[in-house]
Amino acid sequence: MFLYGPYRRFGRHTALSNETFDAQLRAQDPEWGLRDMEEVERAAGKEGIDIVATIEMPANNFSLVLRKSAAGPG
Repeated sequence: MFLYGPYRRFGRHTALSNETFDAQLRAQDPEWGLRDMEEVERAAGKEGIDIVATIEMPANNFSLVLRKSAAGPG
């Protein structure tokens, strides 16, 4: 699986532009907004999916490459 976009790292925004974007999204709907990369990793791990690569991209975004682990969930 491949995910692309802005993320928070360790509970913090990686750029002021991402913080502004996050606030705009949450103003529209509190359920929206940037996610913590570490929380995405925890949620994926519960489903037996591992992040195998984290790639910094232009404009303060990240690409996350995920793969189903051989062991499965658990």
